Amino acid sequence: MSMSTTPPRVSFSLLLLTVITIVTGFMVAGCGNANLETLSDDTQPLSVGVVYDVVGTGDLSYNDSAASGIERASKELGIKFTTSVPSSDGSDREEHLRIASRLNDVVIGVGSLFEAAAVKVAQEDPETIFAVIDSPMTDPASGKPYGQNMTGLTFAEHEGSFLVGVAAALTSTTNKIGFIGGVANMGKGLIEKFQAGYEAGAKAVNPNIEVFTRYITSAPDLTGFADSSQAKDIALSMYAGHETNNEIDVIYHAAGASGLGLFQAARQHSEATGSKVWGIGVDSDQYYLVGEELQEYVLTSMVKRVDSSVVSFVESVINETVQPGQVVNNLSSNGVGYSTSGGFISAIVDEIEDHKNKIVSGAVVVPDKPE
Repeated sequence: MSMSTTPPRVSFSLLLLTVITIVTGFMVAGCGNANLETLSDDTQPLSVGVVYDVVGTGDLSYNDSAASGIERASKELGIKFTTSVPSSDGSDREEHLRIASRLNDVVIGVGSLFEAAAVKVAQEDPETIFAVIDSPMTDPASGKPYGQNMTGLTFAEHEGSFLVGVAAALTSTTNKIGFIGGVANMGKGLIEKFQAGYEAGAKAVNPNIEVFTRYITSAPDLTGFADSSQAKDIALSMYAGHETNNEIDVIYHAAGASGLGLFQAARQHSEATGSKVWGIGVDSDQYYLVGEELQEYVLTSMVKRVDSSVVSFVESVINETVQPGQVVNNLSSNGVGYSTSGGFISAIVDEIEDHKNKIVSGAVVVPDKPE
């Protein structure tokens, strides 16, 4: 069975039909399950199945970053890959993972909400290697990996968010800044980590600064990651001062595809009032993703290197150095950071770097839960 290196998004029904064909005919050449000895066979390129989370690619965020990573792995490491996206409510994550495991040697679930499903499927299929982005894939009680074929690719989002909080505080002229989260209470406080670091970074610069926070939805409602119109409305309200006694002039979002609405709001408010306001992006360098008409409103972005972590993980499988359990990508490993595109923070980079060095050295410990 041949697979394109960069195949289009595969529908669930088509994947199911493919699996039935493979299982019925016992045709597993070049894909299917494999142990590390098989994976090291140079005659068969590694095959990786990527299951994006709801919304899929085009979110200008971590799904797009994961897509960039698997495409890099294809070009740099010679692997093949398949992709799929669960339904909008995410109820079929398990089915997508199971199908991906039939088609591939390695499966990557993009997002912490894959954890439970990945554990179940990986236990059923111990010879396929699984990774989940944003989950440690360890038992909270024992701290041990859920299984020897399960790796968690996690990120110190709070550390990267601290640095853009520094940038926000140094840029704000009103001493009031905002944070828009996509979905609250997702479990393990994922989006709250972004909020905590942002607040801490801003207050490290200005203890008296006020940080106003809004979440679009609360779990299990995940539409907060795909509602740019709601994000725009929240941002416009913040910029206009409807929720404060003074206008907020910098807002950071951790809201996936909804974040586009933040930058649309920044442009609308700035043009309507003649007073420049800013948005801060997340996960990817959003200066290059929002469109030319919105670039001048992207102060910086908290960069979460999902792309690099995917490449490194795939490479570790090929090199037979992959380890089960949690792999942390932080400031020290350049797993998180901030962007300087557009040159809007050029004058304050030295101060941001000073804070970064303090975190890397351990002199500053960034909280991962909001106050």
